[in-house]
Amino acid sequence: MNTDTQQHIQALLAQVYPADQVDGILQNIIALVNHYKSIMPREGVHQLSQKDVVLITYGDQVRKEGEYPLETLTRFMDEQAAGLINAVHILPFYPYSSDDGFSVIDHYEVNPEWGSWETIADLASGYRLMFDGVINHISQESEWFKQFLAGDPRYGTYFIEDDPNKDYSKVVRPRVLPLLHDYEDTNGQTRYVWTTFSRDQVDLNYRNPQVLLQVVDLLLFYAMNGASLIRLDAIGFMWKEDDSTCIHLPQTHNLIKVMRAAMAAAVPDLIFITETNVPHLENISYFGNGFDEAQMVYNFTLPPLLAYSLLNGTSEKFTAWAQSLELPSNEVCFFNFTASHDGVGLRPVTGILDETEVGVLLTSAEANGGKVSYKTDADGGQSPYEINCNYLSLLCGAEQDIDQGTARMILS
Repeated sequence: MNTDTQQHIQALLAQVYPADQVDGILQNIIALVNHYKSIMPREGVHQLSQKDVVLITYGDQVRKEGEYPLETLTRFMDEQAAGLINAVHILPFYPYSSDDGFSVIDHYEVNPEWGSWETIADLASGYRLMFDGVINHISQESEWFKQFLAGDPRYGTYFIEDDPNKDYSKVVRPRVLPLLHDYEDTNGQTRYVWTTFSRDQVDLNYRNPQVLLQVVDLLLFYAMNGASLIRLDAIGFMWKEDDSTCIHLPQTHNLIKVMRAAMAAAVPDLIFITETNVPHLENISYFGNGFDEAQMVYNFTLPPLLAYSLLNGTSEKFTAWAQSLELPSNEVCFFNFTASHDGVGLRPVTGILDETEVGVLLTSAEANGGKVSYKTDADGGQSPYEINCNYLSLLCGAEQDIDQGTARMILS
């Protein structure tokens, strides 16, 4: 790692951690980078362009009896998609306990029911791969959390304990579930711990620099095992601060920049893509200055605004929004998509579509068998957060017109 990079990381760390910890953290990051750089078995890959097409899939979505699903996925790609799709985003393929993989039990392992690291390597030999860095939280069944509850001092501050009676009204919530959940430790004591998404998804505590170092190690491990893109899942919630929204805080941005700099020193061609299902200006803040944070962000406004435009038969708002898009440098770009495993987020059209216009989307989704998930607002009320619906079904409209929906889908 060169001197400029070291100084850059040191300056970022100094904005997050006490001064007497910074040098030690930096030296550990340098050691991790040097270790992985010495064993990284990879060659450079081409820069992305509009010709690249990424398939997003669960690791077990394609199956054949007697074969590991990840093996079947590789064969499916070779037989059905070669020459058409050149990259695969495998949603979390690690051992998990809930949320279709996003409650990870062990970040360093492949789900043994789906395959192995050798299976991943086979797929990586023919396709660029995106892995999920599920680094905001971990499963309550993970060894880290079990050791926390067992009183192991190594994990004593890996998680965030807090007072359930405090005022959390400013905290931005993506769910209507409790922010804290109670767990009983091995001494019978009740521990109240942050859980932004669910009881089974326990938030990691980045105030403990060992958590940061563990995550840097994990990201380098993923690059070594075939990832050329890493999706930073739910990354906006990474840092918690009293009397704040606990989303998009400066510490979060600084730590992503640390991770980016560390990865660039070991794997210059690796791409970070941030997943922040939020209003547009908040979303694009993860580009940083165009050189120091994520190289790509999900273009979350595109799916709901495009669907509304097709359903309403007008491109006025879509065109105005598209013409407003700007990038901070020529080294970053949007990750354009219409539907994902999460459905269609609604927060990204805040300030673009009004309540009635959003209602067009809700009505169409529910008419075609979809669901709407809600979030808790600061005033205690609830508002639509996400449409959980197949994109083709969403485009069929309140009339449930499959022919019209198909035409809109092709146009989309």
